[in-house]
Amino acid sequence: MSTLEVVDRWDGGISWTLADEVDRMHRTSHAIETEAGVWVIDPIDAPGLDDELASLGDVVGVTLLLDRHKRDGAAVAERHDVPVSLPETLAGVADELECETTVYSRALPETDFRTITVVDNRFWHEVALYERERDTLIVPEAVGTVEFFRTDGERLGVHPALRLFPPRKALGTLGPDRVVVGHGPGVFDDAATALRVALARSRKSAPKYYAGLLLSPLR
Repeated sequence: MSTLEVVDRWDGGISWTLADEVDRMHRTSHAIETEAGVWVIDPIDAPGLDDELASLGDVVGVTLLLDRHKRDGAAVAERHDVPVSLPETLAGVADELECETTVYSRALPETDFRTITVVDNRFWHEVALYERERDTLIVPEAVGTVEFFRTDGERLGVHPALRLFPPRKALGTLGPDRVVVGHGPGVFDDAATALRVALARSRKSAPKYYAGLLLSPLR
């Protein structure tokens, strides 16, 4: 059975992955403390998770931020007797979940985390969450920190499918103190610069990135 590994603890939340995924896609989930209680984001389940969540407070909701990140959201929500809450952009995912769901629009319910539509097309529906007071940005897929996302010394990289058309309009005006992502540990040191560089250099560095991706099986 997979072992839970907390990869980040910060003032207001935690991020975790599974120990056996650290060197692969490193699926990362988050829990954030709010005045209403604890919100769980794109969760992957593992023994010990409920103890970690209890250390933050009572779970008041589970939310998904990417249509492909259903993960263990329904199981965690049902165990804590809460629905899976979906931003409007992901409303269609409700039909794929065997649990109670609700839909929200401009902000995560009863919190200061506002929603930002990052990608919304027939193949990809993604929403980020941003809280200005704590300058915390949560991005599930468009940017990440695992090696698969990065090239050329980047600390944060744009997803390979978005490198030629990075989400500058959605994320480019933000200057967060921390960026937590759906694949990899978060960025807590000069995160605003890491995000700005990732978006600004995404297209220019794409040829080098794709060349490295093609050659990687030969290493």
